[in-house]
Amino acid sequence: MTKKIKIVLAQINLISGDIQGNLIKLIHSAEKARDRLKATVILFPELSLTGYLHEDLVFRQDFLDEADLALEQFMQKITNIYCVIGHTYRTAEGLFNACSLIYNQQILSTSTKQNLPNYGVFDEKRYYLPGNGPTLSFIENIPVGLAICEDLWSSEPIKKVAKEGARLILSPNASPFELHKHEKRVATLKERIASHSIPIFYTNLIAGQDDLIFDGGSMVIDQRGHLVQHAGFFNETLHPIDIDISDQNTHIISAPISILNTTERAYQALILGVRDYVQKNHFPGVIIGLSGGIDSALTLAIAVDALGSDQVTAVLLPSRYTSSMSHEDAIKLANNLQVNYQIISIEDSFSSFLKTLSFDETGIPAENLQSRCRGILLMALSNQSGRLVLSTGNRSEFACGYTTLYGDMVGGLAVLKDVPKTFVYALSAYRNELKHVIPKRILKRAPSAELAPNQKDEDSLPPYPILDEILELYLNQELSIKNIIAKGFAEKTVTDIVKLIHRSEYKRRQAPIGIRINHQAFGRDRRYPITSGFKG
Repeated sequence: MTKKIKIVLAQINLISGDIQGNLIKLIHSAEKARDRLKATVILFPELSLTGYLHEDLVFRQDFLDEADLALEQFMQKITNIYCVIGHTYRTAEGLFNACSLIYNQQILSTSTKQNLPNYGVFDEKRYYLPGNGPTLSFIENIPVGLAICEDLWSSEPIKKVAKEGARLILSPNASPFELHKHEKRVATLKERIASHSIPIFYTNLIAGQDDLIFDGGSMVIDQRGHLVQHAGFFNETLHPIDIDISDQNTHIISAPISILNTTERAYQALILGVRDYVQKNHFPGVIIGLSGGIDSALTLAIAVDALGSDQVTAVLLPSRYTSSMSHEDAIKLANNLQVNYQIISIEDSFSSFLKTLSFDETGIPAENLQSRCRGILLMALSNQSGRLVLSTGNRSEFACGYTTLYGDMVGGLAVLKDVPKTFVYALSAYRNELKHVIPKRILKRAPSAELAPNQKDEDSLPPYPILDEILELYLNQELSIKNIIAKGFAEKTVTDIVKLIHRSEYKRRQAPIGIRINHQAFGRDRRYPITSGFKG
């Protein structure tokens, strides 16, 4: 006998700590899945009641009390649909990361996460005890396994429910975005299925949470290891999947799938990161210092795509070294994106500082003074309007300290902090494919801070293609100086770059957070001491 069921993957945007807001969203989603989509079961993301990452909020007993109450309220409100919901779980032993299968005001089973990630951006062992792993439950008399996120990333946890006869695996996740994370997820799920031939229903959170992006990408891999359903990236959706299941066979109705390429995913991640950071923190808009260079151009385009042109203000801050080309291109870009802009010369304030300090108008101190004049003005405008300043520096600059404290580093969010300079060009070219808004000269001209006559970035740094490749090897792949040189790079170039990286650690500690798209971003991933004798 064949039984038909429908599972809805709830790919929804939640807010860490907003327990009541999350509860309302979960209730509305369950009601819609039941009443409109006629679903048998709805699968919510990991820790969907508290939000993820909640960090040290779970050390507060009032926070956990509210989370427990919210789970009870959900159970009382929602009937006639099976719900898999992620939540904190307190016992006499301690606190667990859990998910429960709920039906008609009863908890049918609870699975506690066994493999607690404690690397990169994750600190789950700080908060939770390791649980017993996936549990077997029953939906319409069909045995299903509940496995939370990291419990899919090793082979042992799934073996348990496979041996007990699970026909489906339902997995709530809160998996942060990285450039190639989708491919890693698919490969991991296929690896689990190759061993046990059990289809996996994978729901992932969508959200911008501080520096992290959760991209969704909820999906189903069938028992043959085929990707048969995908909910898309960076969109809220209740994604229904129809299943015909008999004693011998499980047939999952497939649907056409289109996967964004890496550049498209990165651009959408940056949009989501800006939108959620600004809106969830209740800023009325953003301010961007527009130089006529490619970094501020891309930042402006992302901000407009995230928030709309009416919530974005551009400020041109020319100095005696600003070229007419930069000035013209900045105005053209602002007009192309229909952004209001104003022009405030820094000449008077710069001259005043030079006179007060008896500084020569050339050299590093004078260059940094110009940047700090701009920072002061941008932050004053932010104070006046309440709008958030978006910093425009890229990963290559942050890595080498090619930035000015209290100057171009001011702001509340560094949009491109994890975007290498070479990828800035790729993302800008992609944005122009959607609609040509960034002037061609910005894409073609040599990068320059324009803080001195005829200045070019390559006066201080290696060409960006070389620099970014070395940064990839040293930061992301963590190769030694010796091994990088062995790949054909000049010894002096490599050693000079590594010195700059170490020397700039104190700057990065004071920098605004930035949207994470790499697995070794400056922030939670990389926790290096400022004071260090290590030179490698």
